[in-house]
Amino acid sequence: MGFQTLKGFLMMGKQLIGALLLSAISSFSFAEDITGTWQSIDDKTGAPKALIEIRKETNGSYAGKIVKITPRAGYTPKEICVDCPAPYTNKPILGLDVVTGLKHSEGLNYSNGRILDPNTGKVYSMKAKLSSNGKRLHLRGYLGVSALGRNQIWIRTE
Repeated sequence: MGFQTLKGFLMMGKQLIGALLLSAISSFSFAEDITGTWQSIDDKTGAPKALIEIRKETNGSYAGKIVKITPRAGYTPKEICVDCPAPYTNKPILGLDVVTGLKHSEGLNYSNGRILDPNTGKVYSMKAKLSSNGKRLHLRGYLGVSALGRNQIWIRTE
């Protein structure tokens, strides 16, 4: 193998390594971003419930509102948040912010959020973890301590 061939081979290797590093960095930054539309899944039945649009607020926290209620056989969804505390009382469920104050804590983890169950009117503390591929959001809603709560998995739709 001649010097020029070896030099060309080394240049291609450097370019390949650079491309791989850039790809890894960009996928990691994507994985930390939870903004977008998510399909919420009922933790009891496994059925899709609603589409939630998560956005980043000006204070750096995340909020999520219901943008579509998923139709299900044998289920008539509520239209108004009747049993909900202020400021949600008697507000339409469609367009309602059900996630508020969620903050990125470290890596793929988020904490200090609040999540509203519009069917019961209960507000829970919340934390979340994004899957490494960025396609699933594992939520934990709880009262008081995290051990006393429920899990849900939301699936990214975009």
